Amino acid sequence: MPDLLIELFSEEIPARMQARAREDLKKLVTDGLVVAGLTYASAGAFSTPRRLALAVEGLTAHSPTTREERKGPRTDAPDAALQGFLRSTGLSKDQLEARDDKKGQVWFAVIQKPGRPASEIVAEVLEAAIRNFPWPKSMRWGAGSLRWVRPLHSIICLLSDESGATVVPFQIEGIAAGNTTRGHRFMAPGAFTVSGFDDYAAKLRRAKVMLDSHEREAAIRQEAANLAFARGWEIVPDEGLLSEVAGLVEWPVPLMGAIEDRFLSLPPEVLQTSMKEHQKFFSARNPKTGRIEGFVTVANIETPDHGDTILKGNQRVLAARLSDAAFFWDNDLREARAGMATWAEGLKSVTFQSKLGSQADRVARIAALAREIAPLVGADPDQAEDAAKIAKLDLRSAMVGEFPELQGTMGRYYALEAGKDAAVADAARDHYSPLGPSDAVPTAPVSVAVALADKLDTLTGFWAIDEKPTGSKDPFALRRAALGVIRLVLGNGVRMSLSTLLLRPFVHISGKLRMDEKFAAVEPAYEGLKGVGQPKLAAGALESFTSDVIEETRQKEKQIVEELRRLSADLLAFLHDRLKVYLRDQGIRHDIIDAVIAMPGNDDLVLLVNRATALNDVLKTEDGTNLLQGLKRAGNILAQAEDKDGVEYSFGADPKFAETDQERALFAALDKAEPAIREAVRLEDFQAATQGIATLRAPIDAFFEAVQINTDNQVLRRNRLNLLSRIREAGRLIADFGKIEG
Repeated sequence: MPDLLIELFSEEIPARMQARAREDLKKLVTDGLVVAGLTYASAGAFSTPRRLALAVEGLTAHSPTTREERKGPRTDAPDAALQGFLRSTGLSKDQLEARDDKKGQVWFAVIQKPGRPASEIVAEVLEAAIRNFPWPKSMRWGAGSLRWVRPLHSIICLLSDESGATVVPFQIEGIAAGNTTRGHRFMAPGAFTVSGFDDYAAKLRRAKVMLDSHEREAAIRQEAANLAFARGWEIVPDEGLLSEVAGLVEWPVPLMGAIEDRFLSLPPEVLQTSMKEHQKFFSARNPKTGRIEGFVTVANIETPDHGDTILKGNQRVLAARLSDAAFFWDNDLREARAGMATWAEGLKSVTFQSKLGSQADRVARIAALAREIAPLVGADPDQAEDAAKIAKLDLRSAMVGEFPELQGTMGRYYALEAGKDAAVADAARDHYSPLGPSDAVPTAPVSVAVALADKLDTLTGFWAIDEKPTGSKDPFALRRAALGVIRLVLGNGVRMSLSTLLLRPFVHISGKLRMDEKFAAVEPAYEGLKGVGQPKLAAGALESFTSDVIEETRQKEKQIVEELRRLSADLLAFLHDRLKVYLRDQGIRHDIIDAVIAMPGNDDLVLLVNRATALNDVLKTEDGTNLLQGLKRAGNILAQAEDKDGVEYSFGADPKFAETDQERALFAALDKAEPAIREAVRLEDFQAATQGIATLRAPIDAFFEAVQINTDNQVLRRNRLNLLSRIREAGRLIADFGKIEG
């Protein structure tokens, strides 16, 4: 069995595209080979800045001959049907066979396809892969029509076995496949031939090219750590930057330099971000001082002076970059110490969303909501409101204008310089979190209050203007905001009624979005929802209005309240959907979550998750599985009987009508279990509640085994159906078991 080696050699491939390109090349080629009838033992893809390579081992040398029988129309079918069948098979009528079928004679086509050599198949598959390669961006060059990420220079396409290596006859846009490649652009630019993958990888290494990106990453990580250790420093981990830098060099040569003393007073995040974004430097921290004091740059060449010239040039550029950062920092500090009033005024001219107003409008909404949330999370309302008012101010700073990824981080520094309390400053930094599934969840009360207010304002705002996520499209990251709310609530055990809380931001937004000019005059008198009550008009506010205007206004208010409640319920359903996704990753099935969502209090996410977790645990046991079947059986029998009889069996089960020991045992078990389950549910001890319902498993099983429900004796039938109702209601104390599958 031969091995296949492919190399596509080009100008520099952007680092961010290389990992995906490796996988795409492997998939396009191997899938194409398999479809054409070839098999292989293993395949591996590699990339450097100037090449994509694929090695396929154990490829079959020849595709098998195939024989296919295809059934056609009846022999007496219209000629048009026969002609269509002949076109689809590529045969003539005299090559068809007439065979007996249960509906008469039909035509059969026997299609034989001879096998083909691997070289022929590889050439076809590789051409298709190159022409249809899914680069995010590509270009044409010269007079050809071929598109590639950068100009393609040469192609290796070799089949090799014990007898030697053979170049696959293949050409695309004037580039013929061969067995020649080149090494490092500067240190070994000459061409050389290869005879297979092992020879290829070994000669590339001698030509100063590390083919495997993971090897380059490991080499950079190790040498950078060694350089830092020699100075008593440590490298700040950054896997994303490591992957990117490994995609920029074919022969990594890490070099270490020191940051000038005049820049060491800059915040470490500023130093790290500036070096990473502008120059792809790794930051080196002094563990004794906690400061970023050095950097590691990765050159792509070995030099006689061991990189001194390269390092000096990089340090000059770094000094210029950090001078800019220092200028921004000094100017921003002056504004922060002056109270940040200019920044606050500037937010009025920054549009958040055309229908939702400016960033200043949004800040006002978040501050009001943070104040209401504060008591629910144990935060001081004044601090929460103050933190919300300053949390977005760093968006107007010069530093965040240069490095947007530092928003929040710089806000904390500026808040401290403005004399704010540490809890308020921390909230300015943390209120964006959590940004993703791996991001930490804030736990400080003020930070939690502002973070929740920020995300809830985003969700309610876009819900109010009907800009919800659709399918895979979520341009405003509302799914991420919903997951952030869920993680903040669950991670901090926040007990709150989301249905009530969501009305608050909807009230603030509705005044701007839903009251037209006729009612703008009464808006100052609109007091909003008090709890879940109705909106009210302040006394004396309507003296200048006629009775018809007053009534029209009241009707308008009623419509607003109804719309707000509809929006709140719809948004809560969206949060429930995201909660299902979140809990599914923790091993809790969606149907179990549906079963507890059907219960009262489903807008308290902590309560809901506690129910779901306890129920999930008990259903993993044998008793739980059997109990579920018993509860569902009771529910199904009841539903059928109630539908047939047109009544609801929910009251009147009397043990004096019990005829069997199993009935009496079930009555006794329910009498004992029901109060215990109710008390456990009242105390929110759902583990005890589910254990209590699990004790009913044996008497329910015995009851169904021994007792006929639909007996001819109507008194017994009604009594037994009402007993089933007690079983159903006992389950409903915990969840709607009818929604659980199985």
